[in-house]
Amino acid sequence: MNKQDLVAVVAETGELSKAKAGEVLDAVFDAISQSLKAKQEVRLVGFGTFSTSRRKAGKGRNPRTGEEIEIAATTTVRFKAGKALKDGLG
Repeated sequence: MNKQDLVAVVAETGELSKAKAGEVLDAVFDAISQSLKAKQEVRLVGFGTFSTSRRKAGKGRNPRTGEEIEIAATTTVRFKAGKALKDGLG
């Protein structure tokens, strides 16, 4: 499922136009992004939790040359599925 498919489902379920459903989804995604940028967790009960995690810097190897390289520290997004979502998957 891609974003257009999701917009179509939301539009049909919520009896909205596709344009309005797209605006709603964009607002939801923006709110989640802004919270994560502020280092806040986003908990959606029954669905899951979005959070950020810091990866330490380290060393790696270029697989082509075997040359050792430095890998910079980064911040990444994590998602932990909620119980209702896990249980619904069977």
